[in-house]
Amino acid sequence: MDKVPVRCGLDIAKHVMAIHAVNHSGNVVIQKNISRKKVLEYFAQLPPCTVGIESCGGSHYWARELKKLGHNPKLISVKFVIPYRRKGKNDANDAEAICEAISRPGMGFVAVKTEDQQAILMAHRIRSQSIATRTSLINQIHGHLQEFGVVVSKGRHKLKRDLADIFSDETLPPLLYEMLHDLLTALLREEERVDRLDKRISSWVNTNEMASRLTRIDGIGPITASAVVATAGNASVFKNGRQFAAWLGLVPRQYSSGGKNKLGRITKQGDRYLRMLLIHGARTVLLMSSRGRGQHSDWIESLRSRKPDNVVAVAYAAKQARMLWAVMAGKPEPVVA
Repeated sequence: MDKVPVRCGLDIAKHVMAIHAVNHSGNVVIQKNISRKKVLEYFAQLPPCTVGIESCGGSHYWARELKKLGHNPKLISVKFVIPYRRKGKNDANDAEAICEAISRPGMGFVAVKTEDQQAILMAHRIRSQSIATRTSLINQIHGHLQEFGVVVSKGRHKLKRDLADIFSDETLPPLLYEMLHDLLTALLREEERVDRLDKRISSWVNTNEMASRLTRIDGIGPITASAVVATAGNASVFKNGRQFAAWLGLVPRQYSSGGKNKLGRITKQGDRYLRMLLIHGARTVLLMSSRGRGQHSDWIESLRSRKPDNVVAVAYAAKQARMLWAVMAGKPEPVVA
């Protein structure tokens, strides 16, 4: 029997990894567990083959390393692997399911990210965490002061202005002022971190040709452009702009049967953070359109006359996704009609 593997499923883990490989005939030629330290050494001895890996923590690192060894790594979403697991869940069965899933025609794969892309995504994740912490601190200040009958204005800039007036008032307990000072210090620290990360992301966009090109699209700034380039990776993974929009969960969910098409709300699948950035960017375009500016104001105002603004914003976000794909794929920008 031919012992040369042509397709392999690798179930990655922190310490021990499972390998399941088949030959041209689909017969199992490798089925074993191997320690993390010996994985690359083992694959260096194998002839080049297709290696499937679930897209999870550390998967992009292993894909890059396997590619250096001449293999063809394929990252696949976990939800596409589950239907091919025939038995109970364990490492060996997961590796077998991965091996089977990557063999299916029409299967969608995740683009392998570079170290540079993962680094800028790390900046985005830290920025999101800082914004969430900042919001939490603002809510804390609002809640604590309300217990003392003090209501401050909404918005972080107005909040800091009101706190200056509160600190000048000496009718409240001294301990309250100490606690407010600590919360305000933490709030300012998070604001400084967000500003610092914004500058780093903008600097990265200025040095990245593709991200700089994306910022020319209405509603796309440095934050969104860098997130798209780092998250989407290689645009060739998607056949067209609609598939990219579907990957972001910006297309309607279908409930079609018997030749009758019924469309519902958007699927909300894919990267939630990227979808949120696109929709917020679309809202700024709607604001521009209401003032008679923007490349697609006629299309927006026409849709606005029939649909609510939130629906129009999501619809334009889907159009934005198609335009982003067109730019990344080197295609002419699609006409919004």
